[in-house]
Amino acid sequence: MCQEANFQIIEHEGKAPIKAWVQGVPFEEQAQQQLNNIAELDFIHSHIAVMPDVHMGKGATIGSVIPSVNAVIPAAVGVDLGCGMVATKTSLKAHQLPDNLSGIRHAFEAAVPHGRTKGRDRGAWHNIPELVGLQWQELKPRFDAITAKHPKIAKSNHINHLGTMGTGNHFLELCLDEEDNVWIMLHSGSRGVGNRIGNYFIELAKKDAERNNVHLPDKDLAYLKEGSDYFDDYVEAVEWAQDYARKNREVMMANAINAFRRELGFDFVTDEMAVNCHHNYISREHHFGLDCYVTRKGAVRAEKGELGIIPGSMGARSYIVRGLGNPESFNSCSHGAGRVMSRTKAKKLFTIEDQIAATEGVECRKDAGVIDEIPQAYKDIDKVMEAQSDLVEVVATLKQIVCVKG
Repeated sequence: MCQEANFQIIEHEGKAPIKAWVQGVPFEEQAQQQLNNIAELDFIHSHIAVMPDVHMGKGATIGSVIPSVNAVIPAAVGVDLGCGMVATKTSLKAHQLPDNLSGIRHAFEAAVPHGRTKGRDRGAWHNIPELVGLQWQELKPRFDAITAKHPKIAKSNHINHLGTMGTGNHFLELCLDEEDNVWIMLHSGSRGVGNRIGNYFIELAKKDAERNNVHLPDKDLAYLKEGSDYFDDYVEAVEWAQDYARKNREVMMANAINAFRRELGFDFVTDEMAVNCHHNYISREHHFGLDCYVTRKGAVRAEKGELGIIPGSMGARSYIVRGLGNPESFNSCSHGAGRVMSRTKAKKLFTIEDQIAATEGVECRKDAGVIDEIPQAYKDIDKVMEAQSDLVEVVATLKQIVCVKG
């Protein structure tokens, strides 16, 4: 590696340069190899930008920004299409909260279906609430147009997942900032229907590569070229899934706020500051003289003045940030802390006692089912923030006091 500006140039034999904001944070060899593979593709525009939360993903590296001209890589976008964050600042102060926060946690858990679907009421809606039905009616015409061309996508959880959290690192939290203001923050994406769309077009791209005898450094880098049979349909479906994901977060936030009000027994305001941003998506943008598709896989758009959210791990700080509009990163920043070990390794390495100690002061689950989300399985969020000080400025620092995990 050689140092240049606030990023490092990653030396490799591929065609496109790799610029990485990884000073002071772990950068695994497998992730670097994945980036090298992407850099070999001839439609990459200018360079690849690597965020400080970088870690190995499926095909493409999580924490990477991939600009492409006339082509997209479905597996690089992934299957949690439109996954992202929403945060709302309330008019409440910490002293207005009850000493025992378990009631708030249980109110959140009841208002937002989460976790794996076991029985009729967990993870998905059985009886569709009115708000969900109304939001689905806005999404349905475009979905019907997509599924008319690709009927297999219709066989998915769509309306019954709208307004639900999912599993893994998805969460709903109550947080305090430095001035003891109360925030509500959550993390989720396009759920079952996004997964269906992502996997469906990943397979079509792989079949297209086989049919055209395209040689790839990794089969998961199969791409769709503009003008090919499925390119326009894929972009249409992904953009719809991203809109679904945004609405999904809006519905969850509305339900969480209402549940919070009922639990407290008095009203509060939530319109002072709200942020809703994707961190797993494609966007049509203009960079370095060309129109291109920007794939942010575990990265947030950080144009100058634009607000974003960078969450820490369970028990660590999170940040509301304002973009500095750094063109070298394609106006991007990290989407979180980034894992330093797999879920399997975390479960083997840590105990319930470790989880209890790491989440002291947070009202949350403290059992074997969430050990894989222990803070020690993630990079140090403070070092991640330091590595990208030229990409964003901190607006507010949040510390969770209630956490509901998927």
